[in-house]
Amino acid sequence: MSPQGADSPAIAVLGAGSWGTALAVQFARGGRAVRLWGRDAAHLELLARERLNARYLPGATFPPSLQVEPDLGRALAGARDVLVVVPSAALRGLLTTLVPYLSPGQPVCWASKGFEAGTGLLPHQVAREVLGPRPVAVLSGPTFAREVGAGLPTLMTIASRDEAYARDLAADLSSGNFRAYLSRDILGVEIGGAVKNALAVGAGLSDGLGFGANTRIALITRGLREMTRLGVALGAEADTFMGLAGLGDLVLTCTDDQSRNRRFGLLLASGLTAQAALARIGQAVEGYAALREIHAVAGRAGVEMPLCHMGYRVLYEGLPAGEAVRALMNRPIRTETE
Repeated sequence: MSPQGADSPAIAVLGAGSWGTALAVQFARGGRAVRLWGRDAAHLELLARERLNARYLPGATFPPSLQVEPDLGRALAGARDVLVVVPSAALRGLLTTLVPYLSPGQPVCWASKGFEAGTGLLPHQVAREVLGPRPVAVLSGPTFAREVGAGLPTLMTIASRDEAYARDLAADLSSGNFRAYLSRDILGVEIGGAVKNALAVGAGLSDGLGFGANTRIALITRGLREMTRLGVALGAEADTFMGLAGLGDLVLTCTDDQSRNRRFGLLLASGLTAQAALARIGQAVEGYAALREIHAVAGRAGVEMPLCHMGYRVLYEGLPAGEAVRALMNRPIRTETE
């Protein structure tokens, strides 16, 4: 008897960290045949043997239709969909590796968040450079991998200019406890995913220094204004930032310690250096690099982002956090909508 989903079109999920594993499990729960690939062969061997990613996603047993595949070529062979789930710093390299395996026009989607270091490009812009024209989509929104793995109710956004492709992905992901919404604003969804990580570092730092709930909510509210201002200046739709991939993801990441970016800020407040805090967390902290890239992108676009600017100065110029707060509080008085 073939396992559930064995005859369905396969999806290759590339990236066996916490979020890649969670999405692979969710697709398999929805009945898709899933091939999960990662770079660490020893880790994949353990996943295949235990039918569980105990290191990154404990408790989420693999459904029968999820196959761990250590060979990239076999993972991609005949796959209808390709989902890339790697840190933004690794996105270009993996997409470049994929080129010989992909057929012309084969769809590719990703769940990577952040501006590319050095170029300031967003994931869809990197994909266009590397892969050329083809249907693409981004999966984003307020989601923690462990809660998805545990089957807790979750909402997310799938953004694509190809509505049929986005609808197919949404239908395959959605289940009794998981619902995907559609958007055409890839630019806005990706900007939200990048900026919220940087702001979450600031929220963790603020809370770790004991600045209190008033400061945290002020940071979230004004941070949302900065995110929207940058997005609109770059061509995104303002409404996107009031949705799951904007406000939703921002509040989640700034307020819950499952967020690596928030924990990074808390560790900085405890006195650790940035490098020591990164080592303590042991996984990618997108907000650290994001602050540097947002500073550069906003500067080129002529967009004022005081919170992100001060976050950049604290992390990269050694400005004490207390001085950053005083500088923000002493800014000229203006209307709230500015």
